[in-house]
Amino acid sequence: MDTRILGRQGLEVSAIGLGCMGMSDFYGHKRPEDVDATFLAAIEQGVTFWDTAEMYGPYTNEQLLGDRIKALGIDRKALTLATKFGVMRNNDGDWLGFDSSPEQIRKSCEGSLKRLQTDTIDLYYQHRVDPDVPIEDVVGTLTELVQEGKIRYIGLSEAGEDIIRRAHSVHPITALQSEYSLWSRDLDEHIIPTLNELGIGLVAYSPLGRGFLTGSIQSRSDLAKDDWRLTNPRFSEENFASNLVLVTAVKAMAEQKQCTPAQIALAWISSKGFVPIPGTRKPTRLRENAESQLLQLTPEDNDWLEQKIPTDQVKGERYA
Repeated sequence: MDTRILGRQGLEVSAIGLGCMGMSDFYGHKRPEDVDATFLAAIEQGVTFWDTAEMYGPYTNEQLLGDRIKALGIDRKALTLATKFGVMRNNDGDWLGFDSSPEQIRKSCEGSLKRLQTDTIDLYYQHRVDPDVPIEDVVGTLTELVQEGKIRYIGLSEAGEDIIRRAHSVHPITALQSEYSLWSRDLDEHIIPTLNELGIGLVAYSPLGRGFLTGSIQSRSDLAKDDWRLTNPRFSEENFASNLVLVTAVKAMAEQKQCTPAQIALAWISSKGFVPIPGTRKPTRLRENAESQLLQLTPEDNDWLEQKIPTDQVKGERYA
């Protein structure tokens, strides 16, 4: 597995990460034995950049990682653990809003450390911008946590250009985690140039379009009844068929390159120097994702894909 350097502070991560959210939340039924096998396959493949968040579950995803790392005998030092704070849910999973007050950040950090069973969080993101707390106060508190050794690097998620600049002026921001894929390229015009200017890495979540770009989802009936994607605008009855047409371009290049559509979608992101964190709870998919690093797309390949999947033809917003 290749590695990438996020930011200019020296954080080295595997070139592909593992999004762990779906192991606990949002995507329907899961089997514990598959989760364990996926973690072990990740170690085998060198996929050591693992991503979670306080609100996944809530809390249960961090607990899962902490428990399974210990139970499976995985060397914590071999992993880069990233988690997030600031999106609030109650124990029933109901949404409560945002809270990035200094007091809540510290409370969240202590909770995450305990659940992950670690002394330090490698990369700690503000999960969403809190409109009620100045970003300078947020990053000031995070800077204190860096100084105390409780976190190593600071990240933001889904932040806009102004917030990124203001945050970075207080303490270097190592990474921005935002949705980015062949069908979600909103960052191209303003955000990515800002990241390049400031030396901030991009961690791309939902790099496979929440599974849509893999070509394995052919109808809404392929999703479990409790799968969150059934409420997502891009998976709606009125948009599904139109969006499915866009996947044909990914499938066509995959056939040409003798690989899978998922590997094309991931290689497209990797070719730009960004770090995708596809989520999976199946070891076979984990290995497939990791092997996308063997695929080299040319600038001409990228141009062709982007022309075949124009973002103005994608039907539906990213979120309801």
